Amino acid sequence: MATGLLLNRGALTFGIHCQRVCKNVSLSQVREKKRWMKAYTYLMAKKLKIEGPPPPTPRSQQPRWDYHAEVQAFSARLHESFSLDLLKTAFVNPCYLRAEQERRKGLGVDAETTALALEDNKELTKKGETFTASFLSGFCRMSFPSLPGDGVESIVAHLTSLALVAHVARNLGIEDLTMSAEFPVPDDVLHSTFMAVIGALQESSGPQRAGLFLRDFLVTQLIGKDLFDMWTVVNPMGLLVEELTKQNVPLPEPRLIRAAGASTVLPLYFVGLYSDKKLLAQGPGETLAAAEDEAARVALRKFYGCTENRRPFDFSPQQQHQQPLIQSVSSQ
Repeated sequence: MATGLLLNRGALTFGIHCQRVCKNVSLSQVREKKRWMKAYTYLMAKKLKIEGPPPPTPRSQQPRWDYHAEVQAFSARLHESFSLDLLKTAFVNPCYLRAEQERRKGLGVDAETTALALEDNKELTKKGETFTASFLSGFCRMSFPSLPGDGVESIVAHLTSLALVAHVARNLGIEDLTMSAEFPVPDDVLHSTFMAVIGALQESSGPQRAGLFLRDFLVTQLIGKDLFDMWTVVNPMGLLVEELTKQNVPLPEPRLIRAAGASTVLPLYFVGLYSDKKLLAQGPGETLAAAEDEAARVALRKFYGCTENRRPFDFSPQQQHQQPLIQSVSSQ
């Protein structure tokens, strides 16, 4: 009995000790997900599938937006010294003014009392388009002196197209600052806004800085582009004959160099163009006519200095020899 009594008292003492220790320790069960999370996630996914994604919201309607500070940051980010008044005017499109006036009429606000003290960017857009066309034309003529006028116009039209200019404008952050009646901003509105920014830069810092701006952001889009992706030539052999006639070179003679799989559904022909017993160029094709046209295009690329292995443009700021070229082009 003495042994049992000692055991009972020991167990009682140990239990009291455990109770005192457990009072100071808080034990709680932790779950990785709440119980309501599965149903809530399912309902939100079903709602998104039925209603679709929410419409995009302009940056100006989101929190922490200071338009004046954003315009200043845009100028500093590009390392250009804009006149802030001109830069703000460049972002105001006529469609925005018309939409704002219609909205105020719908609210019953007197148009004379609450007139908009804003000026649209029509004049700056015209100046920017004129300067951009003249600069790009002069730059192409100086970079490719052998290229005919049709080729220069095609390259300029490619560099000033709606899709390309809108792509450059969006990557520069112009879309967030553009005052437009629609959002996302249409490509034509972005195109006119970008040209207005060029006009504002020309008036603020002069044609040289505007030319450098175009060289850095538009001319660089020529990297990796093929000449005949921008210039559609229907009859390359006829154009090659004209170029050789101007240089008093004998007319080209097409000759079959190699062929493979002529009796299969995927034939391949290589045609070479010879002039005065010298190989001008060679090109592949699925037919003899296609191979002859491709060889003529290869020869034209060599004549115009637009081959794939030509020396690339050097846009590094250390190249001082480009400054006189930009000055002469900007002064046109």
